[in-house]
Amino acid sequence: MQDIRIIALLQKRDEQALSEIRNRYGNLCFRIAEQMLSNAEDAEECVNEMLLAVWNSVPPNEPLNLEAYLITLLRRSATDRLRHMTRQKRGGTQIVQTLDELAEVIPSQETVESEVDRHALTAALRSFLDALPDHSRQFFMERYYFNLPVREIADRHQKQISTVNVLLHRIRKKLKKHLEKEGFF
Repeated sequence: MQDIRIIALLQKRDEQALSEIRNRYGNLCFRIAEQMLSNAEDAEECVNEMLLAVWNSVPPNEPLNLEAYLITLLRRSATDRLRHMTRQKRGGTQIVQTLDELAEVIPSQETVESEVDRHALTAALRSFLDALPDHSRQFFMERYYFNLPVREIADRHQKQISTVNVLLHRIRKKLKKHLEKEGFF
């Protein structure tokens, strides 16, 4: 089933859309979450949270790239779960609460300049990615945004691992030149 059809089903509030998403993207999403969390049960929970999030967000949203949209929702869920797990390891909500209380009186290390720098870097990365050919952008995103192993990327695109490694190396070199040109080095 095509992504456009899945989005149409979501907009009609047809639960079949969730089944189609799970069939088409479930394994990929599970692997990404499991890689981030190192736990199959937590990964499955994140996939379920992603399905709920897509159900609640489409409509009103209409994603242009369903796969990227789903993975973004999944990464948010997994990141939230990682934060929660880290808090629990540090002593649970009591420590988090005390740190939050201190945050009210201790000035932030964030400055206007660092925020401007972060936005400028984000814009430079976006312009770099927009200028890449589609296949190169896909490899870059799969490796550095979705955190997929090189072997999995190679398998997905029916390429040799060495070919993927060389392509990623070339993209990183181009990125460094682009960032140098933009004044980040």
